[in-house]
Amino acid sequence: MELRSKQATVKGPGDWFTGDVWIDAVTRGAQPSHPNVAVVHFTPGARTAWHSHDGGQTLYVTEGAGLVQSRGEGVVEVRAGDVIHTPDGEEHWHGGTPDRFMTHLSITSGEAHWGPHVTDEEYRAGP
Repeated sequence: MELRSKQATVKGPGDWFTGDVWIDAVTRGAQPSHPNVAVVHFTPGARTAWHSHDGGQTLYVTEGAGLVQSRGEGVVEVRAGDVIHTPDGEEHWHGGTPDRFMTHLSITSGEAHWGPHVTDEEYRAGP
């Protein structure tokens, strides 16, 4: 058994996010299973850029309300307790609603591929 101290919270990089996003890493790709797990905190209006993941991504919303969208589909509102799975290679984004914080647990097993920022028009096309 190994007990690890909590790592410092880091601000999400501007290349990946619009608005203020904070990340608490839980685990980073340890052998043999390679999961990457992080708790991600979005301020109201903050969101990821368009991106995809090798191996897909699972999100578990732990608090607040957020928005998610896969390329070519409508924007969907999510709330605490919702689980969202995006398949391998599917381009998508996620973030807080315009007036609510949102925190989710992100679980991935492969590399992320970052694309363009979600425009204000795309973001406002929500439910």
